Amino acid sequence: MTLTMPMRDTETSPLLTAVTYQRVSTKEQATKGGRDEGFSIPAQRQANARKAEDLGARIVAEFVDAGESARSADRPDLQRMLEYIATHQVTYCIVHKVDRLARNRLDDVEIHRRLVEAGVTLVSATENIDETPSGMLLHGIMSSIAEFYSKNLASEVSKGLNQKFETGGTPMRAPVGYLNVRKRDERGREYRTVEIDAERAPLVRWVFEQYATGEHTVVSLLAVATARGLTTVPTPKRPSGPVGRSTFFSMLRNPYYIGIVRYKGAEQSGTHEPLVDVETWQQVQRLLDSRKIADERRRTHDHYLKGSLFCGQCGSRMQLDYPANKQGMRYAYYVCSGRASKRKNCTRRAVPVGIAEQLVADCYRDISITEEQYAALAAQVEAAFDERLASRSQELAELTENRKRLQIESDKLLAAHFADAIDLETLKRHQDRIRAGLADIDRRLASEHDQHEGSRKHLSTALSLLVDCATLYARTDDQGKRLANQALTNGIEISEDERATIKLAEPFAALAPTPASTDVRCSSTSEIVGPAGFEPTTAAV
Repeated sequence: MTLTMPMRDTETSPLLTAVTYQRVSTKEQATKGGRDEGFSIPAQRQANARKAEDLGARIVAEFVDAGESARSADRPDLQRMLEYIATHQVTYCIVHKVDRLARNRLDDVEIHRRLVEAGVTLVSATENIDETPSGMLLHGIMSSIAEFYSKNLASEVSKGLNQKFETGGTPMRAPVGYLNVRKRDERGREYRTVEIDAERAPLVRWVFEQYATGEHTVVSLLAVATARGLTTVPTPKRPSGPVGRSTFFSMLRNPYYIGIVRYKGAEQSGTHEPLVDVETWQQVQRLLDSRKIADERRRTHDHYLKGSLFCGQCGSRMQLDYPANKQGMRYAYYVCSGRASKRKNCTRRAVPVGIAEQLVADCYRDISITEEQYAALAAQVEAAFDERLASRSQELAELTENRKRLQIESDKLLAAHFADAIDLETLKRHQDRIRAGLADIDRRLASEHDQHEGSRKHLSTALSLLVDCATLYARTDDQGKRLANQALTNGIEISEDERATIKLAEPFAALAPTPASTDVRCSSTSEIVGPAGFEPTTAAV
């Protein structure tokens, strides 16, 4: 049906006015061809202008939503248009097609109601709709077709994304460190995939490695990463900018970086290249689980022996204290915490910090091994690990086969879920079982690997640390001394006669040339200072 305008006297007939509405769904359409409005919006504008001319109406306002989906009526210029017609005299609302206004019947009815209340007639530049019964019938049919098209398209898109997920693809925007890209196959067909972001990937790896050390909080690490240049990937709607705190925390929790894709509550091994090794990622998860982010604090150490010294008489930890003498001079001592708190009837006298430092330094001379001892012990370690690996080969093969079987079962469950054969709750229940089985196998395989390759390397490193460790200890700074005391020992006891006994930690205790060397008694303070000590004898402890 074609709308015709009756002849009117320009002096007596009211002036016919119109508003036009143009819309495209995506930013790509809105900027296609390098133009500010792409190609579609100017074409819609021209068609709407010709329709207004045919109606004899003057266009008084134009509204454009570029890159806005019609699945929702919450579009900026659509809402501005509805507000405009409510406060201005408008005869027609001209659209290129009905589906430019809405793609579901509910929104279409609501928009049309507001047009009618404002006395505005909806006109399509390409469809014969009007306020006649046949025009309204056509309007309803076209609106239903638009809704069907929208829902069918959403269903097809969802089906495609499910299929992409099942095959290990990434059905969503990739996280920081990756880029969503478009490529063409050998037949020239376009497909979408994920590539490593050469600019951000090194920073993402660095972030995981740094947090895994336990020396950073999430907040402090984010500040350093931002200073190093870590930013978000720009999108059509948002430029690149600093990574937010919640995004950064989610990044540390995201298994995508070890090759696992999460989608609709399910997980699948992805085809993308991991950025982080599993061991580092799991260490980060353990640290995040063990810390309350709001209360994270980096530990401070007043002295490098703090926490390593124990009373040789009652076994209590020795704490750092600063008593004053009669002249008000303060001196640093290590005192028995059992005696200081009166929890134990200990008579252990305080030990000046200088004496404690010298006693521990002497202990390191006694636990040092020679190059010849190192070579002999290293050969024994290698032989023992080779023998153990040969005895465990059958069990390792069975674990690997069981892991493969569980992965195949997981793939079948995902396929059944996306084929609507099983619901999400059932899928999750089975996935939890499979994930627990895989985690147990991975733990056992990792344990075997650690005990073989990891422990082999660890013991070799430990042996090398014992070679001339006294010189290394003397030359390192306070932080290095603190780390050495924590790594090599399970505590250092200082007896009443001011002799130190160092308790070697594993694996150093196992590597000691003789059992007696695991408990090393060191120099007496009588060889270091005279009876008066380092401080005045009047110091009250």
